[in-house]
Parts: sequence; structure tokens; C-alpha cells
Amino acid sequence: MKIGKKLLAKMPENYRNNNITSTSAIDMFMKFGDVESAERIFRSIKAKGTNIYGALMNGYNLNGESWKC
Repeated sequence: MKIGKKLLAKMPENYRNNNITSTSAIDMFMKFGDVESAERIFRSIKAKGTNIYGALMNGYNLNGESWKC
């Protein structure tokens, strides 16, 4: 997960706002149990698509927080 965080930190802003990159980042953080970081990325996304919501909901289920869906 450290590598993933470093990559996100060094990534240019226009790549971080890409829906595919954001979805992958949310998925990564949720798989490692870092729900707060995933939620922070979710909140930073201006145009949210169904894939973004899906990644967040799957992550909540994975981490036993399905009540947040």
C-alpha cells in the first residue's frame, strides 16, 4: 500500500481527477482497509460516475460497513 500512496502523491493533478484512476485508488484503499483515505478520494471527485459509487459500496461491504451504503 505504501507504493500505491507514493504513486498517488506523485501523480499529476489531472491524472488524479481521472475516473479510472480514482476508482482504482478507492478500490486499493478499501482492499487494505483504509476506508478514510478512500472516502477522502471519493469526496474530492467532482463528477462521480456509477463506477466510483460501485467501488465505494463494494469497499464498504468488504470492510463490514455496509450500513454506509
